[in-house]
Amino acid sequence: MDVSKNSQLEGAVSSGSSCCGGDSCASKPSTKPSLLRRGGWLLIALPLWFGLYRILEPLANGITTHLFRLNPTSRLGSAVAFFLYDSPKVLMLLSLVVLGVTFMQTFITAEHTRDVLARRAGVWGNLVAAIFGIFTPFCSCSAIPLFIGFVRVGVPLGVTFSYLISAPMVNEVALFMLLGMFGWKIAAIYAGTGVAIAFVSGWVLGKLRMEKHLEPWVMEIPFQAQAAQETRMAFSDRLKAGVQGVRDIVGKVWPYLLVGIGVGAFIHGYVPQDLMARFMGKGAWWSVPLAVLVGVPLYSNAAGVIPIVQALIGKGAALGTTLAFMMAVIGLSLPETIILRKVLRPRLIAVFVGIVATGIMFVGYLFNLIL
Repeated sequence: MDVSKNSQLEGAVSSGSSCCGGDSCASKPSTKPSLLRRGGWLLIALPLWFGLYRILEPLANGITTHLFRLNPTSRLGSAVAFFLYDSPKVLMLLSLVVLGVTFMQTFITAEHTRDVLARRAGVWGNLVAAIFGIFTPFCSCSAIPLFIGFVRVGVPLGVTFSYLISAPMVNEVALFMLLGMFGWKIAAIYAGTGVAIAFVSGWVLGKLRMEKHLEPWVMEIPFQAQAAQETRMAFSDRLKAGVQGVRDIVGKVWPYLLVGIGVGAFIHGYVPQDLMARFMGKGAWWSVPLAVLVGVPLYSNAAGVIPIVQALIGKGAALGTTLAFMMAVIGLSLPETIILRKVLRPRLIAVFVGIVATGIMFVGYLFNLIL
C-alpha cells in the first residue's frame, strides 16, 4: 500500500518536473496578448484616420494646382481635383465602414436570421424581414442558399422576398457612406424608402400566392437542421474579423470603385449642368423610368455607384431620379436576377422585377415632387 502511494507520488513529481522544471512552474508568469494586439491600435489608428480625412480636399486641390499646373475651375482641373479628392475619401470611408459593419456582423449568423424570420408571419413578418435586411451581411451572391433555407423552414414566400429585396438594396455600406458624404437626411431617405419598397413588394408577392412558380427541386431538397454557429468571440477576434473583411472587400472592389469615381469625375468636369438637369431633372416625367432602365443592366457595388450619385446631384440631377438610379443598380442588378433564375420560374422573376421597379419609380417621383 505504501509502495503504491510512493510510486504514485514519484510519478507525479517526475511528470511535474518534466513539464515545467519543478518549482519554476509556479513562478513562470502567464503570457497575455499586448494591448495593441487586443485592439489598442484603434486608439492610434482612428485619430490618424480623422486627421487625414480632414486634409484630403485641400491636399487634392494643392496637387491639382501646384503639381499638375491645372486651374481647378477648368473642366480638366475640376475633374482631376474631384478624382484626387474622392478616391482616397471613398476608400477611407469604405474601409472604416466595412471594419465596423463586419465587426457587428460577427454577432449575426444565417441561422439566427432564418430562425427570426421563421417565427414571423403576415404583415409583421414582412416588416421584420425588411428591417432585418439592413443589418445582415448577405448579398446577391447568397441569394440561392438563403432562399432555399428560408423556404424550407417555413418562412412565407412574401417574407422571404421582403428580406431578399432589403438585404442588397438597403446596403449597410451605402447607408453609412451616404451618411458621411451627404448627411443624415439623405441617408434616412435612402434607408426608409428601401425598407418601404421591400416591405410592400414582399407583401404584394405574398398575396399573389406564387409558390407554384418556384422550381420544383427547391421543395424536394430534404431539410437538415443545423446548430447555430457559436458567436461568443473575444473582442480581439471580432476585430480581426473586421480587419479581414476590409482586406477581402476593399481588396476586391477598389478597381470598380476607381472606375466609378472616374465616371463621376468626368460627369463633374465635362457634363454641362443644364444637360443633366434636362435629362435627370424634375421637369422631365420620363427621367425616373429612364434612370431605372439604365440602372438595372448595370452592375456595381454600392461603394462604386455613390461617387456617380454625388456627381449627378452636384450637376443638378433631381434627388428622386438619382435615388431611383442608385436603387436600381444595387437592388435590381442583372447578376442577382440570373442567380435567382435557378430557383424561380420566369413568371415569378418577371413579377418580382416589375413590382420592385414600380416601387423604385414611385419613390423617385415622390421625392422629385416633395423635395
